[in-house]
Amino acid sequence: MIVESPAKARTIAGYLGDDFVVESSVGHIRDLPQRAADIPAKHKKEPWARLGVNVEKNFEPLYILDADKKKTVDMLKKRVAEADEVLLATDEDREGEAIGWHLLEVLKPKVPVRRMVFHEITADAIRRALAETRGIDERLVDAQETRRILILDRLYGYEVSPVLWKKIMRGLSAGRVQSVATRLVVERERERMAFVSASWWDIKATFAPDAFEAQLFSLDDRRIATGRDLGPDGQLRDDALLVLDEPAARGLAERLEGVPFRVRSVESKPYSRRPSAPFMTSTLQQEASRKLRFTAQTTMRVAQRLYENGYITYMRTDSTTLSDSALSAYVPDQPRRYEKKVKNAQEAHEAIRPAGDTFRTPQAVARELSKDELALYELVWIRTIASQMADAKGQTVSVRIVGEPNPAPAAVGSTEAAVDGGGGFAAASVKEAEFAAAGTAITFRGFLAAYEEGRDETVSASPSREDDERRLPVLKEGQELQAARLVAEGHETNPPARYTEATLVRALEQRGIGRPSTYASIIGTIQDRGYVFKKDSALVPSFLAFAVVGLLEQHFGQLVDYDFTARMEDALDRIAAGDEERVGWLRRFYYGDGESGLKDLVEDLGGIDAREISSVAIGDGIVLRVGRYGAYLERDGTRANVPDDLVPDELTVEKAEELLAQPSGDRALGTDPETGREIAVRSGRYGPFVTEVDEDMKEKPRTASLFKKMSPETVTLDEALQLLSLPRVLGTGEDGEEVLARNGRFGPYIQKGKETRSLEREEQLLEVTLEEALALLAKPKQGRRRGAAQPPLRELGEDPLSGKAVEVKDGRFGPYVTDGETNASLRSADSVESVTLERASELLAERRAKGPAKGSRKRGAAKR
Repeated sequence: MIVESPAKARTIAGYLGDDFVVESSVGHIRDLPQRAADIPAKHKKEPWARLGVNVEKNFEPLYILDADKKKTVDMLKKRVAEADEVLLATDEDREGEAIGWHLLEVLKPKVPVRRMVFHEITADAIRRALAETRGIDERLVDAQETRRILILDRLYGYEVSPVLWKKIMRGLSAGRVQSVATRLVVERERERMAFVSASWWDIKATFAPDAFEAQLFSLDDRRIATGRDLGPDGQLRDDALLVLDEPAARGLAERLEGVPFRVRSVESKPYSRRPSAPFMTSTLQQEASRKLRFTAQTTMRVAQRLYENGYITYMRTDSTTLSDSALSAYVPDQPRRYEKKVKNAQEAHEAIRPAGDTFRTPQAVARELSKDELALYELVWIRTIASQMADAKGQTVSVRIVGEPNPAPAAVGSTEAAVDGGGGFAAASVKEAEFAAAGTAITFRGFLAAYEEGRDETVSASPSREDDERRLPVLKEGQELQAARLVAEGHETNPPARYTEATLVRALEQRGIGRPSTYASIIGTIQDRGYVFKKDSALVPSFLAFAVVGLLEQHFGQLVDYDFTARMEDALDRIAAGDEERVGWLRRFYYGDGESGLKDLVEDLGGIDAREISSVAIGDGIVLRVGRYGAYLERDGTRANVPDDLVPDELTVEKAEELLAQPSGDRALGTDPETGREIAVRSGRYGPFVTEVDEDMKEKPRTASLFKKMSPETVTLDEALQLLSLPRVLGTGEDGEEVLARNGRFGPYIQKGKETRSLEREEQLLEVTLEEALALLAKPKQGRRRGAAQPPLRELGEDPLSGKAVEVKDGRFGPYVTDGETNASLRSADSVESVTLERASELLAERRAKGPAKGSRKRGAAKR
């Protein structure tokens, strides 16, 4: 049996007998060429070779075996040769189907092959899957290959990305979903930049009995405007409404002091609220972001472990359906069934729920899971249980209360006015003020006793969740009341909230863009590319993102159009269903069909003005430009760098003036005699650095950080040129291999092939000789410790599981976390700077669970 991951293999092997051998492919074994060097020699001269897709012959992909998977494939071939039968048990989605197909193509088994699928890893589920095997679904493979590789990674990315390199900056990328997600974030920031704040006032009254509160609703039957009635331009949306200013509100509050009020109306309606549907991938990511503060990537990483170890069902799904077996075991009478809300949801899949027919409580699994795993499992468990609980019920009551203000004193009346859009209304002439109050009395909590879905930050002036369950006293029409307190309150409208990871996932999902398996990686990609950075939990676009989105909108508008991208998703789903022919659709997309295709668009670059694309007018003659070295301001020949952490909607004309007036953070050091390029010292997000300055350079400029003892105010041209010469080639060893002096993330070191030795001081990088380096390399590796343990890179705190101090250290294989007994390497998604105590504890718990490293053991031939 072949699965994707070692963890999944271990779990399944525990349910099967000795007749089965379970092995892992560790993900995909084949892919398109990633570099020119990967392209087979016989194809290198083909015009389509750079794409890795033969666009001239039915868009045939050029697959190559991943270099790091050769040993895995050799092992799998050996196991297949020993087996009587092969079971492909990769994940049940399109990507899993494609992995199974690639395994079949590469391994070429001479024994029977069956495809088995399951959405949870339990003993019963595995037995059922063994009894209900099938063949590879070619339609799913076609859809996955078209979606993941041909369109996304290649035809779109490999054709459009080079345009960004030529016109904006090298190293940038474009992608079918990535670029649309970036556009969403940029558009929201544009809305914030264009937003004009407006003020509005109202009056809050506290009435006896029971001190309940009500808001001013209308004056002489004209409704009082609130924040939602004011547009993003600061103007009133409906001139029939009244906007109170401060004098009018305060004057009215004073005139209402001591006047009698009466209840004009009381309306009561039944209240009912259904529980939320069970989780699908996107809603799990959103709720984990709100309640656990997990990123989308963290959520998927933790969910993957829970699935592979048999705790939850498959975590990549767009279905809210619960299986009949789960419902019959847990809800025997009348189970709730939820309709899909996502277009083209794959209903053959199931919602995310606890695995098995009897859901284990969080308390029952607490000792088996890490802190993050338990938190996410509890979220899945309680959401699933709540989805089958009864509705919450109660009564919603709305009350209107009126009073007649006292006459306005003449001296006050001359200034007491309401700004009402030109309707000629004066607050001093008000005859009747109407207040409104609403409350909900929950008489039966139902599912609310167990679970309530979180909410995202909204724009402004929205009622809080507390209003959902605010009780009002029993009131009758005509009943007289007294206002114990009347307070005039001022408010400001707020710009639309920036996207968080949760709200961006929801926005993509609502537009039908992307699929469950892509959201976490897309959010990671737009941050890795420098298009988006986080400010607290908000996603903020960089100025680079403005330039990229501007180019795509102006010259590739269709490719970042939300509806067009959603239609592409629909087409890919039709391919999966067998209702659309793959090659024909790709041909129309690439070559066009009555209008320009992708190929024509990328070949017509003459109309793209790189300088215009990378410029944003700020005002008063100030222009922001995005250059190869980052964003800068320019006016009449004067320039100023824009700080990396300045968010776009804070770059006002006033802020730009302030930056232009500041002394330049750059200092010209002179000209490199070898290249003729200017050398300057600059300040960056990670400290001062020296760099080449030449706007006409096509390649990326050389840069180097200053040594710790250097100062940007005193560094010289000679020192800068020495820094830019790093890494420094010292010479070659007896075996002909180069010896280098390098500066790394964790300090200076010598390198010869895979051998490295640390240097004590950064200055040694410029001083060390070949002989000294070879002598250092000849010493044992541990010699670099000089008899004492290396200090930790970071101290994280006490491990909640072991109670021991956790540190981040640098090892021969890279950085790792340790509690003194257990060591665990940081993963590719982790970094020394960002790893938290919780993440370190999670890595250590995983390492402990695996036990000590074991040598390979000889295995008998598989019998089944």
